[in-house]
This record gives sequence, C-alpha cells and structure tokens, in this order.
Amino acid sequence: DTLEIDDVHNEVIVPQKDDILFYPLTATGDTAPLRVIHGGRKNGWTTASGGTAVDPIHNVVVVAGTILSDGNVWHSPYGDSRESLLIFDRLANGDTKPLHVIRGPKTGMHAIRQMQIEPKNGWIVITQMTSGEIPEPEGTYVGVYSINDDGDIPPRWRIDGKPSNGMKKPHGIALDPRNKEVVIADMRMNAILTFYFPEIF
Repeated sequence: DTLEIDDVHNEVIVPQKDDILFYPLTATGDTAPLRVIHGGRKNGWTTASGGTAVDPIHNVVVVAGTILSDGNVWHSPYGDSRESLLIFDRLANGDTKPLHVIRGPKTGMHAIRQMQIEPKNGWIVITQMTSGEIPEPEGTYVGVYSINDDGDIPPRWRIDGKPSNGMKKPHGIALDPRNKEVVIADMRMNAILTFYFPEIF
C-alpha cells in the first residue's frame, strides 16, 4: 500500500525493506526490476517498507525509513522505524546512500505513513501518525518539507492533528493542485478530510 507510480517515466516504485525496486509500468508476469537501490546495514538505511513518492521533474525518489548507522543515534521512542525521510537520485542503482536525510527530534517524525510530492516546487507532503499501535497518538500532523532539506529541521508548514480540525491519525494522502487542497484519510476517524493548503501550490 506504499508503492508509487511514476507516470512520466512509466515506472512502478516499490519499497521492500532494505531496497527500493523500479519496474516497468507495463510489465506483467515474472519481471525483473529495471534497477534496485540497495540499503541495509552496509549502506546505513532501510525503508521499513514505508511511504514512497517520486519527483519526476527534479529526478528524486523519497521514502520513509530509518537510519541504521551508529553515527546518528536518534531513534523514535515509538520504534515504528519510519522516522526519517530518505531522498535519493531517481536513477541510482545498486549500493546507494541518500542524497539527503531528514530526521531528528525537531522534525516531530516518529512514523511516517504515506506521502506525496508536489513536483513543481519540490514539496514533500507527509502524514505523520506517530505510532500504528496507539489508537489516538499525540503529535500527529501533515507536514511539508523540501526535496533539498536535510538534517534535524521542523517542517516548512504543518497541519496538526487536533479536535478542532477533526484529524487524529492521518494515514493516506492525495494532493489536488487545481483546488489547492490536501486530502487526508484518517485511520482513527475512518474519514476523508480535505484541507485548503494554498501555500504549497
């Protein structure tokens, strides 16, 4: 449920634990990937099969995952292993390290579920649900980062989950550029929420 379609380059992008696999959109049957971005311990990261988004204009792919290297010791206390945004060259192949990593306490990210990219401006729009195990977790939000961001930084913009806007546990996400709206599927509310968000369009 976290794969991505690149309809500009006709590819399907699949996060699979330590790898990101790229397939032809028209493939059928037992098909080998066009290329694979390898993570794992030696490359210092894993996707944890998290959310995925592609920017076909700036040629990057972004996945929700975690950093495995001992040099960066911050980890979410919730242990969901999707506390990082990992940004890669879309055309990378083989053992690869991210171009940029967004993670740390200032981000407020603990469990990124899904994301979309607004490619004109290179905005990454994420749903941060904190923990899949907690029915109504604190600190949930919809947040916006740039494909050029790096390190422990807060989102450029965010919509916090709170009673006044009806969002408790944001999960799925879609962008509606024509109406300048962000559409959120809320896991706890069992509802679709639409927010007017002109800043990112």
